Amino acid sequence: MSEAIKRVSPDEAHRLMTEDGYLYLDVRTPTEFAAGHPVGAQNVPWALPGPAGMAPNPEFLPLCEKLYEKGCPIVLGCRSGVRSLKAAHALAHAGYTAVVDQRAGFEGPRDAFGQVLEKGWAGAGLPVERETPGASYAELKAKAGAV
Repeated sequence: MSEAIKRVSPDEAHRLMTEDGYLYLDVRTPTEFAAGHPVGAQNVPWALPGPAGMAPNPEFLPLCEKLYEKGCPIVLGCRSGVRSLKAAHALAHAGYTAVVDQRAGFEGPRDAFGQVLEKGWAGAGLPVERETPGASYAELKAKAGAV
């Protein structure tokens, strides 16, 4: 993971979306996405729950490659900034050239005592929705066909 990934605040991510046409790619699980996500976001999970806990989603990169051009400007976000940074590195390594990580995620990173270190998308008061037609993981997989 030698690619340098630009990490931005939720406010900067929102600006990139509204002013520069960036897509917000939410890499949380479908359940997390359905509970609330940035307005207009699309959901391709980086990891999925399995019998032994969270496991990497083998469809992440193949699905992204079917859905998004390598030059597509993408902001990646998750719950607290950990999964999205990993996903951003994977996309950059695969040749994506306009990838940015939203470092605080949807809820914001927390310290060992559970205190929020930086407000995430929701805590920053940015627009949130529960349903975005055509943006769920299942709908995106159907749109892309088999991966």
